Amino acid sequence: MPTLNILFYKAFTKVSTVDTHTLAPFRPSRYPCHRPTPETPMHPIEKRLAELGVTLPDAPAPAANYVPFVQVGTLVHISGQISQNEAGLIKGRLGEDLSFEQGAEAARRCAISLLAQLKKAVGGDWNRLDRAVKLTGFVNSTPDFTDQPKVINGASDFLVAVLGDSGRHARSAVSAASLPLGVAVEIEAIFALK
Repeated sequence: MPTLNILFYKAFTKVSTVDTHTLAPFRPSRYPCHRPTPETPMHPIEKRLAELGVTLPDAPAPAANYVPFVQVGTLVHISGQISQNEAGLIKGRLGEDLSFEQGAEAARRCAISLLAQLKKAVGGDWNRLDRAVKLTGFVNSTPDFTDQPKVINGASDFLVAVLGDSGRHARSAVSAASLPLGVAVEIEAIFALK
């Protein structure tokens, strides 16, 4: 029996006297529970917005008794978005106190708001988007101003730049003697979901 105790003692002392300096260093990446999680790849729409230097604002709240969007089947109808930027409303009348370029930029700002509403409608999941279907653009303009389509191109060009071929859409561009709050442009849109 003493021999068994001596063997046990020798085995125990060998384990307890291991030189810790000879052990391999701890590397968390070698253990599954410590692997770094890969970054989620940026969606192409978000990537394109970033390349264009555009950050979508929070979806603007309705200004009256209506909802910002309604989904019917696979179509999302987005209420008219008025021209505004970080400084506030973009006001004016084409052919009177706004240039064509200023009008096109106002239309582009409307398109940014449309995408903000769309992002909210799809719950932030751009994979649900199939395509843009139609824009209807209203331009606050004088009776002799006839370049409404060129003004609304500011929105159309932006959607194609961000969405690619899925951003191509049917469209109407019409003159308005006046728009809410004196803004330069208002645009509503229809998008199709998958």
